[in-house]
Amino acid sequence: MITDMDANRFATHSLKDPRVLRILSAALDAVDPYKAVQKHLPNLFGRVYGLAIGKASIPMLTALAEATPLSGALAISKHASSASSPLSATPNLFPVFLGSHPIPDSRSLEAGHRVLDFASALNEEDTLVCLISGGGSALVTAPYDGITLEDMQALTALLLACGARIDEINTIRRHLDRVKGGGLARATKAKIISLILSDVIGNPLEAIASGPTVPNPTTNTDAMKILKKYKIEDQVSNSIIKTLESDSLLLDSEKQASRLQSQHLIIGDNRLAAQAALEQAQREGIHAEILTNELQGEAREVGFDLAHRLRVSTKTIMRPFCLIAGGETTVTIRGNGKGGRNQELALAAVNELKDLENVMLVALATDGDDGPTDAAGAVVTGESAQRAESLGVDVAGHLSRNDAYVFFDALGDLIRSGPSGTNVNDLIFLLALD
Repeated sequence: MITDMDANRFATHSLKDPRVLRILSAALDAVDPYKAVQKHLPNLFGRVYGLAIGKASIPMLTALAEATPLSGALAISKHASSASSPLSATPNLFPVFLGSHPIPDSRSLEAGHRVLDFASALNEEDTLVCLISGGGSALVTAPYDGITLEDMQALTALLLACGARIDEINTIRRHLDRVKGGGLARATKAKIISLILSDVIGNPLEAIASGPTVPNPTTNTDAMKILKKYKIEDQVSNSIIKTLESDSLLLDSEKQASRLQSQHLIIGDNRLAAQAALEQAQREGIHAEILTNELQGEAREVGFDLAHRLRVSTKTIMRPFCLIAGGETTVTIRGNGKGGRNQELALAAVNELKDLENVMLVALATDGDDGPTDAAGAVVTGESAQRAESLGVDVAGHLSRNDAYVFFDALGDLIRSGPSGTNVNDLIFLLALD
């Protein structure tokens, strides 16, 4: 049951309708990582160890620790606690180490060493339950010899700035790191069971947290093609280029596949969250449709297109209605402003929704972190353009310098829900209410 107290964490100046707040809350509740692990945990026997990597690691490992006596456990997270974590009620179940996201730091490097040491100490009679969620690629890093942390930081910053997709970024990471691309599985003798909360469109196992427990299906050549696609190969360190041009780190695919035999189960994704939002909307008496769970593209272009879709739909669909889109856009950084992909998407929708009555576009990062900000996203209504003009806030100027955070902060329409403890891409809601 969705309570108003839970739902109100999404409220902004324009977003106050309790029906909409409950729809957003229902979406995240459906992919609550603690509940998902409880629901999907298989029967476990013998010595069981838990290793959690990613933004949802604490609630996931908490659920495992409460359900099964663990011989050892370790969690690597971005935040020490989260909105969905019941850890405060069950303290000291396991050690938690923090890493940095989206760009790794020295803590991420330390986390990489700890993860490899933890896994390599286990033997054939042990079972290692790996609890994997988005963010793990940056939170845990263990670059191959010759590649420095500074090399990885610069590479990640370049990839984020040029608008590369997360699957492309993780393709490159898998070929530079001892944990990723099945590296964690190769480091241990234990039997592996992976429960995975997906933050990648289509749920490709090798892309979620860069696939620490699954074989790497790509090659160094694939990684180099991505660097060349975005014309950044000349800006990457020589050590990274040298590694990608070498075949010495590639494993025989058949040998790798046989070593990495393990169980993998997706326990939550964007589709599940969107479906829960749809069902809650229907309970609220609102007609609902899911447009897609594979939304991709430049955030500002997608934002305009979705706003146009909403404008047209007000003429063809009876109110009230809610159209839901899920996925993950990208931002090509052109200015020095502050924001994230959901805020930029929302900003691009402002003028297209101008003067429409009782309409709303809500762009939400399900993890509660939209870019390097304290916002999860933003809200646009048909009144946003007029309100911005009255406040002296210029839509085009803020969009040109990627400064959506400052724009929506002035309007009071940043969603500051806090870290959610889950991570299943983004959700966009197109609403026309009565």
